Amino acid sequence: MIGMKLADITLRLARRADVPTLATMSRDLIETGLGWHYRPERVAKFLDDPETATVVACDRERTVGFAIMQLFDERAHLVLLAVRPSHQQRGIGRRLTDWLVASASTARRRLGSRRAARRQSGGVRALSSDGIHRNTAPPGLLPRPRNRRSA
Repeated sequence: MIGMKLADITLRLARRADVPTLATMSRDLIETGLGWHYRPERVAKFLDDPETATVVACDRERTVGFAIMQLFDERAHLVLLAVRPSHQQRGIGRRLTDWLVASASTARRRLGSRRAARRQSGGVRALSSDGIHRNTAPPGLLPRPRNRRSA
């Protein structure tokens, strides 16, 4: 695409409507000759997973690239990365990975904050929509209430 500038490419989180396109791009650009493993159902599972970030690069309305990264406690795993041949060698892959690395960094900081909060409070806490911290861990993970003796 002659005249396309990197500034014309926008990044956004993937949506359900993107699933068929991402699966097709995976088949055609990544899995060529390997068999098709990242079919729409599998790609949709990544979108449903809160520990996975999926970002797409768009040239106007057309998806020209995407990347999927799983975020773990101590590491991140780049699952898929593809850029259409017409848009390769223009820095789009770099922008996608930079976005994901920044997301992983943010997630790691949040995880560190949650760990610190857990050490302080003894439980897992989450901020609810009304702004109140609530314990959200399964019952077996919360500390047992201490018996208070009356004086």
